[in-house]
Amino acid sequence: MKFTETAVQGVIIVEPKVWKDDRGYFYESYSKRLFEAEGIRSEFVQDNQSLSHRGTLRGLHAQSEPFAQGKLVRVIRGSVLDIAVDIRKNSPSFGKYVSVELSGENFRMLWIPPGFLHGFATLEDNTIFTYKVTNPYDKASEIGVRWNDASLNINWGLNEEEIILSEKDRELPLFQNFKSPF
Repeated sequence: MKFTETAVQGVIIVEPKVWKDDRGYFYESYSKRLFEAEGIRSEFVQDNQSLSHRGTLRGLHAQSEPFAQGKLVRVIRGSVLDIAVDIRKNSPSFGKYVSVELSGENFRMLWIPPGFLHGFATLEDNTIFTYKVTNPYDKASEIGVRWNDASLNINWGLNEEEIILSEKDRELPLFQNFKSPF
């Protein structure tokens, strides 16, 4: 596995070694030993999966303590533009984001530690997105910021008119009104 630091400290692109032959392919999507060797010492307690159509945007979400989550995200089929926004108040990259295309073809994964908002935009129909998390879901701990906040200036890789949002995501606060618990 190859681990590559991004411009925002803590967010890491993970590229597994993929063995392909005429039968298909095989790869390890997670190895505790390899992750710990790279300084990622997290215990995953839940796996989540979603199916989305092109234009679906999920985010920007996180959970506050004591249910803050680290996430290891990847795509099984299709593709997404994955976004992690630093909300650690004392971080030099507070308010900055990482953007990585994840797909069933490129096998990339993204490690997002606690202290980040997370979201993704689906670039293909029938995209299957999966992620491991370090804490269980807790509705009372949900926090988030509106996906199209001008101060974040995120390019989601889609035209605004094709974006499909949940009602919850439409009503999230702007970044300037967001009080980070991290």
